[in-house]
Amino acid sequence: MVIERDIYLKKLISKKQNGLIKVVTGIRRCGKSYLLFHLFKEHLLADGIDEQHIIEIAFDSFENKRFRDPDVLYPYLKEQMKDNDLYYILLDEVQLLDEFESVLNGLIRMKNVDVYVTGSNARFLSKDVITEFRGRGDEVHMYPLSFTEFMSVYPGSKQDGWNEYILYGGLPPVMNISDPEEKVHFLKLLFEETYISDIVGRHSVRNQAELEELLNILSSAIGSLTNPTKLSSTFKTVKKKTISNATIKRYIEYFCDSFLIDSALRYDIKGKKYIDTPVKYYFTDLGLRNARLNFRQLEETHTMENIIFNELKIRGFNVDVGVVTLNAVNEKGHGIRRQLEIDFVCNKGSRRYYIQSAYAIPDQAKMEQEQRSLMLTGDFFKKIIITKDAPALYYNEDGVLVMGIYDFLLNENSLDY
Repeated sequence: MVIERDIYLKKLISKKQNGLIKVVTGIRRCGKSYLLFHLFKEHLLADGIDEQHIIEIAFDSFENKRFRDPDVLYPYLKEQMKDNDLYYILLDEVQLLDEFESVLNGLIRMKNVDVYVTGSNARFLSKDVITEFRGRGDEVHMYPLSFTEFMSVYPGSKQDGWNEYILYGGLPPVMNISDPEEKVHFLKLLFEETYISDIVGRHSVRNQAELEELLNILSSAIGSLTNPTKLSSTFKTVKKKTISNATIKRYIEYFCDSFLIDSALRYDIKGKKYIDTPVKYYFTDLGLRNARLNFRQLEETHTMENIIFNELKIRGFNVDVGVVTLNAVNEKGHGIRRQLEIDFVCNKGSRRYYIQSAYAIPDQAKMEQEQRSLMLTGDFFKKIIITKDAPALYYNEDGVLVMGIYDFLLNENSLDY
């Protein structure tokens, strides 16, 4: 099954020969190796690059185990470069290479070398790229399949595809499994034996049970405002355990660093400033989230919001939770101030969109409720409501663009309608 990943392929192509180490990061099993060794390599060959000038090594392969020693790898690479023409070096799971930072920094000093690597989230994170390569790393961050990518190979209708997508997520290997029970087994096993193992091993976590309990709590509260203090209280009241705010904060950082979850900060739109806490958390892949909860909590309202968040991130937006203040009068005639929320404030360059996720809008009262906060921003950036089922894209009488989830997900230019 060939799944085109054009978003990331185009990014790699645009970075060719820029003098930096191109580093593909992302959650495990999201398709990094396939992007580099198949899609990008096929592009190079189609572009006329001689196959002898493409050197590829997967360090997790047993046959390449000897190359994990830099004293073996470096002479081998130099031996393969038989002339002064440009060589493309593709290295997979480069974190398995001893002293990989020094090796890669040495390679890019060669005038006829263009280097591309992938690294797992066990030892190779976004901040590692910045730290270890001292300005010489150029990151391409990869996500699991978007809904458009998913539907490009899904054999059924978009409605059936949606039902599968919100249940099993978008990790490419899941697409190759036809039996539902096997999909569930794969996701559960992957979570336990790969993601949890990575985090515990990387950070030498001593109390794995606490870490997993916190992950369960976050899994059951996607899209809800929370902070370490609130989570600590939940442990005390529900789990009958005491865990410090500092420990919770550290564990959450581990989850974010491993790309399992992502955060959305609160942003005061009129005050033009960030509000430190509380924060919303979303799962990078819903299949993994559902596996964590044994496929019990499958509320479509929250999963739709999570998918919208992920799609906006895939499209390159910075995404925050918007906050606007409403001055009102209570039943006693006293002035009060209320904070209303906009699900997503999306920024990319000079572009900004305000987006509400509303599973259903059955009547005008619900429409007014959903757009109330949008009408209080005090600016003229586009305001959008995304629903599960809208008959067609339209602007309502207040100038708000209303669109269905399929229109949003399956058209990369949908926000500019």
